[in-house]
Amino acid sequence: MFYDKAKIFVKGGDGGNGCVAMRREKYVPEGGPWGGDGGRGGDVVMRADEGLRTLVDFRYKRHYKSGRGRHGEGKNKHGGSGDDLTIRVPVGTVIRDAETGELIADLTGNGQEVVAARGGRGGRGNVHFANPHNKAPKLAEKGEPGEERWLELELKLLADVGLVGFPNAGKSTVISRVSAAKPKIADYPFTTITPNLGMVRLEDGRSFVVADIPGLIEGAHAGTGLGHDFLRHVERTRLLVHVLDTAGSEGRDPVDDLRVTNRELTLYNPAIGKKPQVVAANKMDLSGAAENLSRIKDIYQDQYDIFPISAVTGSGLDALIYRVADLLEELPPEAQPAVEPQYNVTHVAQPRFTVEREDNCFIVGGKEVRRHVAMTDLNNEESVERLQRIMQRMGIDDALKDAGAKEGDTIKIGGFEFEYVD
Repeated sequence: MFYDKAKIFVKGGDGGNGCVAMRREKYVPEGGPWGGDGGRGGDVVMRADEGLRTLVDFRYKRHYKSGRGRHGEGKNKHGGSGDDLTIRVPVGTVIRDAETGELIADLTGNGQEVVAARGGRGGRGNVHFANPHNKAPKLAEKGEPGEERWLELELKLLADVGLVGFPNAGKSTVISRVSAAKPKIADYPFTTITPNLGMVRLEDGRSFVVADIPGLIEGAHAGTGLGHDFLRHVERTRLLVHVLDTAGSEGRDPVDDLRVTNRELTLYNPAIGKKPQVVAANKMDLSGAAENLSRIKDIYQDQYDIFPISAVTGSGLDALIYRVADLLEELPPEAQPAVEPQYNVTHVAQPRFTVEREDNCFIVGGKEVRRHVAMTDLNNEESVERLQRIMQRMGIDDALKDAGAKEGDTIKIGGFEFEYVD
């Protein structure tokens, strides 16, 4: 099954908790704090793999989480880092943040990697909190939660050559004759409903990858028919082979087919319309093809190389594929441009915290303050006092007073609730 879109949830591993421990050894009086730090959580890494051709695996599993860090231990032993989770995706996968639309990565090379969700850092042990005023602290940080987000994956196949044209023009038959691909072939429109990839190997040792794109019809760029869902796969190709039903066996004029298809490609993306193109005048074994071929050459001979072929009998295919191989050698390797986000994302400097009021409840937001709360052991009195000092230095106390907070009001920070004390 071919899937070129998917939505998944990824979460980096939580950091390990810091440890509260005291050094108690013979001949070491007043040993002091000796708690180790927690380990860092593992990252979620997306890696491009040329052995994959579809996103079908993400249909069955949508949630991915890397390993959490180990907790710190006594004797200043630090916890080990959590294991990274590597998720393999096909080469040509575009990764975006599902909430903001921000482009995270465009993986166009085999082995290319990007960190999609970072693991949280480990909490510090009590050895870090010793000072002249508190030489034996009994507090430690909890591990930082790992990043989490929903991702949208979009696959754009990487192929050297794209076969384009109207339905039933013979694209699937062509790819089945020149490569080992075995697409479904039938005499009705839209037989091909997913792209097919095939490797073409020539006797002189050259080879290239060809993609059979589902049939395009007029209005495809605006969503008509089936091919509009797969126009994105044409963007990655270096050369187009336009397959025409030269005999007009479907009741269409091949001259109009060539014009309409090229117009749809240009309307979808002007860069596609500028790609080098070769015309494969197919179905030359049928009546009426010779006359139409003459018309096609009269109009387009100066624009394109035109090759009369019959995909059914194999006539003319050798000349076509050798010319395609020659053209590919002349074309420079196409550097894949960075894909623009679907809509503009403006990065605005965010305040350290925000305060919003809902009746007698005050909601304090902000990444920094949520992180401090999440890393605080709320069952430890010293830890809570440290959190209060942090919030006071950040100016949260003053902001709550200005917002009208009174004794006994509820304060929400992340998933936690506190009672306001003046």
